[in-house]
Amino acid sequence: MKMKSIATSIYLCILFLILTVPQAGCQNTGQEDTTKTKLMTAGMEIMTSANTCGLITIDEEGLSRVRTMDPFPPENDFTVWFGTNSMSRKVEEIKKNNRVTLYYTDPDDSGYVTIHGTAQLIDDPIEKEQRWKKEWEAFYPDKTNGYLLIKVSPIWMEVLSPPRGIFGDDKTWLPPRVVFDK
Repeated sequence: MKMKSIATSIYLCILFLILTVPQAGCQNTGQEDTTKTKLMTAGMEIMTSANTCGLITIDEEGLSRVRTMDPFPPENDFTVWFGTNSMSRKVEEIKKNNRVTLYYTDPDDSGYVTIHGTAQLIDDPIEKEQRWKKEWEAFYPDKTNGYLLIKVSPIWMEVLSPPRGIFGDDKTWLPPRVVFDK
């Protein structure tokens, strides 16, 4: 009888750990009925189906600046990479304030993903070669010096997608959020 009680206790402890360990290094701080997995899956679907996204930086006057970007597909941890002109305004803005926001919309405009993160400027020749698109050749005649990478590491992500059953708060419309562990 005592062994059966110990086995039951061990089983319940294991079950508790399985159900409470955070998944994918993230925590959901949004609506209670929206799971992390559901948000992560929807976020990845929206991001990979979008051809472009908005990259928002802060300029020297403290104003937000948005431009349409051609992102590489997001990595499993939602890190996003871009190629850019090393002399562009966005590069100077990121040097002064590396906090950026990315905005993706579903192709049918039925949902969106917003990622707030930190940007790094990467000028490593190996990374630059790995993250090169042949169709960019006309834009970067001097690929060695004129081409630079931007790597955005996510801090948090909001997802809104009614077709996927992800809605904002009834009163505030605040979308559910995933906070990424560092």
